[in-house]
Amino acid sequence: MDRMVDARGMACPRPVLMVKEALESLDEGTITVLVDNVASRENVKRFAQRMGCAVEVEEKDGIFVLRVVKGYTCQLPRVEMEEGDGPVILVTSDKLGEEEELGRLLMKGFLSTLKEASRRPSKLLFMNTGVFLTAEGSPVLEVLRELETQGVEIYSCGTCLDYFRLKDKLAVGQITNMYDTVENLTGASLVVRV
Repeated sequence: MDRMVDARGMACPRPVLMVKEALESLDEGTITVLVDNVASRENVKRFAQRMGCAVEVEEKDGIFVLRVVKGYTCQLPRVEMEEGDGPVILVTSDKLGEEEELGRLLMKGFLSTLKEASRRPSKLLFMNTGVFLTAEGSPVLEVLRELETQGVEIYSCGTCLDYFRLKDKLAVGQITNMYDTVENLTGASLVVRV
């Protein structure tokens, strides 16, 4: 069975939710998804792959066409953290606390210390002004890149990057959407907000 999902012009996380709904209603077959921006393309692709589906992407006249193929092995994920997985850390500011200079110094120290922690986080989720830390010019880019090479997944809110006009300046990690953020937070055994 083939289905069409037209998510052009839809804001995050609507394209992912539309694809989720289509996958849930389909035992096997192909879903053709239309999106009109890179963030939606990547979010839908990552979501479908996490579902175990094969994904092909092509661009036609500024529109991304994703063919999501669902077979008998594609199942909706159970988001659980295995014992021993690190916590999910939600970073909602580019500083710790209210005082500007001290707050930025503390945030740099916090993220640098994560590299040495006995239990590293599994994911770092950056939202609101926290996305400035993952963009070009951030004083903690090298720290975040090192954490990423150590297996820490780094995600920045696409809506936040758009709001601050930083999407083209993302320098580490991936762009995410609210659906993935909610799944990561609610599926974690431990969430730390800084």
